[in-house]
Amino acid sequence: MDRFSFLNAAHTAFFADLYDQYLQNPDGVEPSWRSFFQGFDFASEFNGSPVEGLMNVADGADCSVVSDKLQKEFNVLKLIDSYRTRGHLFTKTNPVRERRTYSPDLAIENFGLTSADLNTVFDAARIVNLNPCTLQEILNHLNKVYCESIGIEYMYIRDPEVIEWIQKRLDINDNQPSFNADDKKRILKKLNEAVSFENFLHTKYVGQKRFSLEGIEAAIPALDFLIEAAADKGVEQFVMGMAHRGRLNVLANVFGKSTQDIFSEFDGKDYDDDALFDGDVKYHLGLTADRQTQNGKKINVNLAPNPSHLETVGAVIEGIARAKQDKYYPEDFSKVLPIAVHGDAAVAGQGIVYEIIQMAKLDGYKTAGTIHVVLNNQVGFTTNYLDARSSTYCTDIAKVTLSPVLHVNAEDAEAVVHAMLFALEYRMKFGTDVFIDLLGYRKYGHNEGDEPRFTQPKLYKSISRQKNPRDIYAEKLKAEGSIDGNYVSQLEAEYKSNLEQSLEESRKRDLTVIKPFMQDEWKGFEQAEADVMLQKFTTKVDKAILTDIAKTVTELPSDKKFISKITKLIGDRKTMFFETDKLDWAMGEMLAYGSLLTEGYDVRISGQDVERGTFSHRHAVVKVEDSEEEVILLDHIPNKKGNFSVYNSHLSEYGVLGFEYGYALANPNALTIWEAQFGDFGNGAQIMIDQYISAAEDKWNNQNGIVMLLPHGYENQGAEHSSARMERFLQLCANHNMYVADCTTPANFFHLLRRQLVTKFRKPLVVFTPKSLLRHPEAVSSVEEFANGQFQEVIDDPNVNAADVKSLVFCTGKFYYDLKAEREANGRNDVALVRVEQLFPLPVEQMKAVIAKYPNVNDYVWAQEEPRNMGAYSFMLMNFNEVKLRVASPKAYSAPAAGSYVRSKKRHAAAIAMVFDKNLFQ
Repeated sequence: MDRFSFLNAAHTAFFADLYDQYLQNPDGVEPSWRSFFQGFDFASEFNGSPVEGLMNVADGADCSVVSDKLQKEFNVLKLIDSYRTRGHLFTKTNPVRERRTYSPDLAIENFGLTSADLNTVFDAARIVNLNPCTLQEILNHLNKVYCESIGIEYMYIRDPEVIEWIQKRLDINDNQPSFNADDKKRILKKLNEAVSFENFLHTKYVGQKRFSLEGIEAAIPALDFLIEAAADKGVEQFVMGMAHRGRLNVLANVFGKSTQDIFSEFDGKDYDDDALFDGDVKYHLGLTADRQTQNGKKINVNLAPNPSHLETVGAVIEGIARAKQDKYYPEDFSKVLPIAVHGDAAVAGQGIVYEIIQMAKLDGYKTAGTIHVVLNNQVGFTTNYLDARSSTYCTDIAKVTLSPVLHVNAEDAEAVVHAMLFALEYRMKFGTDVFIDLLGYRKYGHNEGDEPRFTQPKLYKSISRQKNPRDIYAEKLKAEGSIDGNYVSQLEAEYKSNLEQSLEESRKRDLTVIKPFMQDEWKGFEQAEADVMLQKFTTKVDKAILTDIAKTVTELPSDKKFISKITKLIGDRKTMFFETDKLDWAMGEMLAYGSLLTEGYDVRISGQDVERGTFSHRHAVVKVEDSEEEVILLDHIPNKKGNFSVYNSHLSEYGVLGFEYGYALANPNALTIWEAQFGDFGNGAQIMIDQYISAAEDKWNNQNGIVMLLPHGYENQGAEHSSARMERFLQLCANHNMYVADCTTPANFFHLLRRQLVTKFRKPLVVFTPKSLLRHPEAVSSVEEFANGQFQEVIDDPNVNAADVKSLVFCTGKFYYDLKAEREANGRNDVALVRVEQLFPLPVEQMKAVIAKYPNVNDYVWAQEEPRNMGAYSFMLMNFNEVKLRVASPKAYSAPAAGSYVRSKKRHAAAIAMVFDKNLFQ
């Protein structure tokens, strides 16, 4: 019997459906059919006809058993698959440039079909949700779906359910917009606002930078429709980040920012509050507002402030969104929608985008899907797109998370809105990211004073001939009879009249008012200057509460088996609290977190390896030996009112610190901690430190209580495992912008962490944390010091007689213990060692008081283990003038530490020797 005769008996629609399933997911097809289709595909690669190839694969089987009609059905299926896979390469999405040429194209001849087949009816039409119809009708459908104003990439997605949903959604109405008359008028209204706003500013503020949206104005109705539709689907809060391009337009026409305020900012007026902040340029400012939708839904919209460092804000908004989800909607993250607006050059070129995208599905950082919108003007400042990336599209980063991408012609306003609504439905359905690549242009140069024809004369000749999207859309609506000839002029006159009135009212004001971002989250908090930051705050905790916490965190579940090292470690913690009364760093840290949790505060820690700790000290998460089940002892403390979260991050500094900064910004009642694996690696996040952590309160009036733990200390481990670059943080310190500390005892660290939350203000806290001190026998504290102590900015020397002291040494951190050991070895009771535990704000008055205590001192020393051009020495020279300080340190070096163990030890010993002999100088 002919082994292929069954093919003639089956209905072609059956093969069509089965082959389509095979093309999308070969492993999802029954093995024998998979083998058949693999053979067919192999045959199709032959230069001869696919049937001849299949005959060869079938080992001489007669090709007549496979009918010509069936072969054609397969060919149509391959044509459909190619449109789905490559149709986006042949779209009409670029309003000002010809598309690049890609080969092979979608000509039917490339699929074993000819013009003679155009009127043949094919069952393969069922695959695109059509009834059996002619090849011409199938082609018309495919071209409308995949090759007009919207091109979509999605076939790399590995979940057949997702692909099927997308395909069914695209096949509805041939993927063409279908808006009613009211919707069309709303699109036109928002387009008019976008266009008229830019024209007004261009006329009133000639030559001023505004980074206009002209060329991509369709983003305004798209964002407007997105918010309206999302509110109907249950979204209650929006968190958006974007750079400067189009930001003012979005603020005015989507977020509802008062144009009076915008005009005041254009006029360059001073701020109503100049004591605590200096402000920022108008196109960096953020806004929080409540918006009432057309259907009566009240929603909260947030546009985060951002620096000029493109894409930085993307990490911040993800952290903000996650904080809101954790706080308000822990059971339904979809109610908070992050929207990231990118530029085409930035989304392709900035590495932080990859760091953020890799967070999208991680437990500690996922936000149930972000809608990414690229305002693609095809030029990065002066750089052409062909020089700005190696990838085909600027959005190819989306493939990392298998996110669909819609490429849309920005001049087709309805298509842009249609694509945005598709993106919303996808996000709400699957809870993952989706990208929209909005292809338009930039009417002027990088800013309005720049000349783009220097570098793109041909492109800008084309742009100069373009009508704006409002006028293009108005002509379309007139042609179809939706509006009359005067409709647009009336819209424009009304909107411009409102702008004129706002400008007139704005110029009656003398000052500009800047409203803090997310002010509702910060009720009850006040900004604080340095004198308030230096006040003492009550951080003690009742001993009974500490005892209850200690009992919980020093006992493993008896019904689970742990490795012996964990059993011993937890047992040692029990001994130190209940027997020896010598608590180490890790135990002090656990008590700090536990005490805050009992008081109703949340605690969140993230960073590389933080669950265990880089130096194996924390063990906030312990694993059951046989199952690797995670046990978090802090989750079981009595009377716990807050939530404890600890997450090992992916190998990112910049992105993760940005995320945690955003988290702390949205939840001031959480202790939000980012820990570097080594402090040396913190500079991987330098942009976040410079643009946000050190400067946000000064620029944007935003407080933030983020805590950075940076392991720091010279322990002969080379240049990249010694220094957290203390000098750089101290250089950033000014006025009231942050706390910087370098603690030497577990109890002081305990009170420092607690101080972060007991105050009525928030400041970033940078802590240079220890490595060897984690297990140093002298770096311990008693339970009494935790229960009834407080944070000590300065710790005087408890081991000397003040009258005997001739040299008064100020130092910080682990170096104190090295100096103490040397003093004891040499019996030098004439040297007092004073620890400066808080470097900023510098506790000058406390240091003066210590100096006054020692009447016979003739040698004042600043001692540090860092090279002289690093560490705190230069900071002390600028900020402490009470006495002249002699420096004891290694000499200046370009690298923080020597690579040679012997050389490192030698330098360290020499610095110690300088402390005790003022005649030595390196």
